[in-house]
Amino acid sequence: MESSAQDRREARLRRHQRVRRQVSGSSEKPRLCVFRSSRHIYAQLIDDTQGITIASASSQSPELRESIGSGGNAVAAREVGKLVAVKAQEAGIGTAVFDRGGYRYHGRVQALADAARAAGLDMGPASDRQEIVAKKAARKGAKPEEEAPKGKGKGKQQQAAPAQGKKQKS
Repeated sequence: MESSAQDRREARLRRHQRVRRQVSGSSEKPRLCVFRSSRHIYAQLIDDTQGITIASASSQSPELRESIGSGGNAVAAREVGKLVAVKAQEAGIGTAVFDRGGYRYHGRVQALADAARAAGLDMGPASDRQEIVAKKAARKGAKPEEEAPKGKGKGKQQQAAPAQGKKQKS
């Protein structure tokens, strides 16, 4: 593997470990774990207390293989999300915790989660993400959006110091 590709994979695994420290599934509320590759997307409902997979679905599942075409797009992710939610309901699972697998909650990962929610799997509202981001910004001391400078210019950044050797006009 190329060095930069290996670095990206290791960074994702570190992020996944951070997520896993906080997210754990039980038999009543299993963990919906997502893995994506460039060609396919996979989802599993995992009971971490017993170490078993309750339900799984992927873009390579026989139920979906014919209908979705390419497995590496958001359309396929939505279908996988619907399928894993249906399988969860058949297994008697109504709620789950979402494990994004170290990936950004964006694109295919978000499409899978939203489709699973729409199909009846309760994972909490997607709007919780916005609240979390706002709390993080408040902890870091970021200014609220209302206090941001107004106008089209960049403010002080636009007024660069003159280069040495050139005289400044008065």
